[in-house]
Amino acid sequence: MSYILALDQGTTSSRAILFDQHGGIAGVAQHEFPQIFPAAGWVEHDPLEILTSQLSAAVEVLGKAEIEPRDVVALGITNQRETTIVWDRETGKPVSNAIVWQDRRTAPTCSRLREEGVEETIRQKTGLLLDPYFSATKIAWILDNVEGARRRAEQGRLAFGTVDSWLVYNLTSGQRHVTDRTNASRTLLYNIVQDRWDEDLLRIFGIPPSMMPEVVWSSEKVGRVATPLGPRDVEIAGIAGDQQSAMFGQLCVAPGDAKCTYGTGCFLLEHIGEQFRLSGQRLVTTLLCSPARRLEYALEGSIFIGGAVVQWLRDRMRFFSSSPDVEAVAASVPDSGGLVFVPAFTGLGAPHWDPYAAGMMIGIGRDTGIGHVARAAIESIAFQVADVLRAMDADTGIPCRELRVDGGAAANDLLMQFQSDLLGIPVHRPAVLETTAMGAAYLAGLATGFWSSIGEIAGTRQGRVFQPAGDRARTDRLYARWQDAVQRAHGWNAGGTANEVTK
Repeated sequence: MSYILALDQGTTSSRAILFDQHGGIAGVAQHEFPQIFPAAGWVEHDPLEILTSQLSAAVEVLGKAEIEPRDVVALGITNQRETTIVWDRETGKPVSNAIVWQDRRTAPTCSRLREEGVEETIRQKTGLLLDPYFSATKIAWILDNVEGARRRAEQGRLAFGTVDSWLVYNLTSGQRHVTDRTNASRTLLYNIVQDRWDEDLLRIFGIPPSMMPEVVWSSEKVGRVATPLGPRDVEIAGIAGDQQSAMFGQLCVAPGDAKCTYGTGCFLLEHIGEQFRLSGQRLVTTLLCSPARRLEYALEGSIFIGGAVVQWLRDRMRFFSSSPDVEAVAASVPDSGGLVFVPAFTGLGAPHWDPYAAGMMIGIGRDTGIGHVARAAIESIAFQVADVLRAMDADTGIPCRELRVDGGAAANDLLMQFQSDLLGIPVHRPAVLETTAMGAAYLAGLATGFWSSIGEIAGTRQGRVFQPAGDRARTDRLYARWQDAVQRAHGWNAGGTANEVTK
């Protein structure tokens, strides 16, 4: 037997999954790593923790499955996008902690650049909005706030990379500094129309071009693992940002195909073809994986807090000890009792794009209990997805016919049924929810001949369909209350966060 190894480097953990030729999972290993919160709205990771947790998971899964590296045909990488790492080319050491995609510290920089009138230029080149979510202002912050970093960068001594670049650099013992197009398209620095790093954008953000990695295709051999700490001599042949990888894992390869990943955040993408098109609804346009090596685009709506709201109930509120328990707690009541939960813990993403929005629960009564809060939290995930899908339908002019779903929270039947009721369309959940890792495996497998075609892959897929079954008038009323609550949450932190105000 031979296998494909997928490294799935996420926001809270690093995972390694072995796939066989039938798309079955032969082994899984997972290592969590610390989240660092230096200040309100700041989120960081230690790049070395990312690396060691991912290498440990890779070695562990081979050991658990009793598989030698020689039995692994290729390795695919999928990663948390936008998270920014800068390291020294000579020592290979990071100059600071990674700034995570959730981090909002550069909101003032984005506001200043917006006032300078550059957002439309950025949008026309990148398909993105000017927001702290993306990588460019994070790079600039590191250069301006780490002692000596800008000088070293201008001397060509520093390298930038999203997490995929950092992993490949270390897996190949510094031989390859690369990223794929899907990750490059999330930096605010890559021109997705002309397919290159853009000199004007690098100048706007004050970033030396020498820091940028080489850009490769998502399904392409890029080098062999050279570090003795990993699966030695395995070919790295697939790279994709997590959401594009999940899109490919769901085989959303034709215009009109749409998927939503319910992870730490929620990410909804719809394939729009080979023609670059901007959104009129404050969504972003991004590049997709293309084994055919051509530019293919998607509209994307990014929701910052999805499954993370369940983690918050578990870790901060201590409502339950395990995330899957939220379903039983929420099912202990027939509805949310009028409670609406807006989980804007790090601002609001698409289609609102308000870094100053604040988390809020409204509609609390004397009879409100843990079950109501848990149910409102689950519903908040579905409401946010509905916001994005409605914006997407307005952009394309063609209502979405079905939604393919994946990610940890997609295992929650209560959430999936409510999502289908709310959207009024079928929700398709695959039998294997690991579509992010599966996408990376497919990309690596296609590049190395492990799978001959997308058609061969499609023949192995199974799953469950949730059909709309709720009272349409009732769900419309619930959605209207949600929209009202969101408007009340907007701009709450414009005068400073709670920590800053109360000092």
